[in-house]
Amino acid sequence: MDTHGEVHVAAVLCPLGQILGTKSFPATAVGYRRLLAWARKLGTVRRAGVEGTGTFGAGLSRHLPAQHVQVFEVNRPDRSARRLLGKSDPLDAQAAAQAVLSGRSRARAKTGDGPVQSARMSKIAKDSAVKARTQAINQLKAVLVVADPALRERLSDLGNRELFRTCACLSPRDGEGDEDAVAQATRITLRLLAERIEQLTGQIDELNQRLTGLVERHAPQLLAPVGIGPDSAVTLLITMGDNPERLSTEASFAALCGVSPIEYSSGRQSSRRLKHGGDRQANAALHRIVFTRLRHDPRTQAYYERRTQEGKTRREIIRCLKRYAAREVFNLVRTASTDPPL
Repeated sequence: MDTHGEVHVAAVLCPLGQILGTKSFPATAVGYRRLLAWARKLGTVRRAGVEGTGTFGAGLSRHLPAQHVQVFEVNRPDRSARRLLGKSDPLDAQAAAQAVLSGRSRARAKTGDGPVQSARMSKIAKDSAVKARTQAINQLKAVLVVADPALRERLSDLGNRELFRTCACLSPRDGEGDEDAVAQATRITLRLLAERIEQLTGQIDELNQRLTGLVERHAPQLLAPVGIGPDSAVTLLITMGDNPERLSTEASFAALCGVSPIEYSSGRQSSRRLKHGGDRQANAALHRIVFTRLRHDPRTQAYYERRTQEGKTRREIIRCLKRYAAREVFNLVRTASTDPPL
């Protein structure tokens, strides 16, 4: 399927690769049912390749598994293929089907119908609030730089929390003349920005509590190891999805996080480097875990010292530690997901 905001284009191939049909359907619940009914008239539907399973194809990717169709995530065709064959929605849908049939696309799509998807929604809101709050703080301090000297001197020595609280209580002073008008506008701006900061801080605190509660209920084992806090745990759970069994090995999870070593040799030089790409948010979470352990975990500190004595550089040691952290997280989540219910 080639997915778009308003319409999805589907192509059906037989096991031998022959195109049995191509048709477009609206991107609605009714359209999903019509698409699958049409495809099943052409034969038994076992697997589906969907572009954009996390965006335009998210709804379709949730509908198909409920109808016992295995969904695989398909990347868009490469540019060389598009230059040779052209670009159209039916061609993209056929390329998606061929990628699944040939085995090039083996990544199963996230189901997006459980607590991890709920955490993803809350984290989107939190990240947006954090970004907006940072912007508001920078704007408030920029306004304060050009404020009236008396007001600036009064507020410059305050810490952030006290500064925002004081600015939120500023009231405009009535006056005449251009100077008084500018001072009044400055005080109003500082008050509005401070009120916005306090409001966003309240939203962030609420979302942090919600995310922490989700981790404690559904994956408490992730909070037991040293260095893994609720924020890092949520980020890594989002990367794995509600169906972590789609990742067959811990190596596949490491590659997804961008911490999988690959050969990087030429001539007599033989070395390895991390595979670029993957989920950068997950990579950053593993980075935070490693540096927290380097500060507080004696076992990690001992490992660092031993590897340093062996001649490894700091960068190489951190790469190894990130790979070990990815393996630990994978085993914790997969073990819990395969345990029989009590």
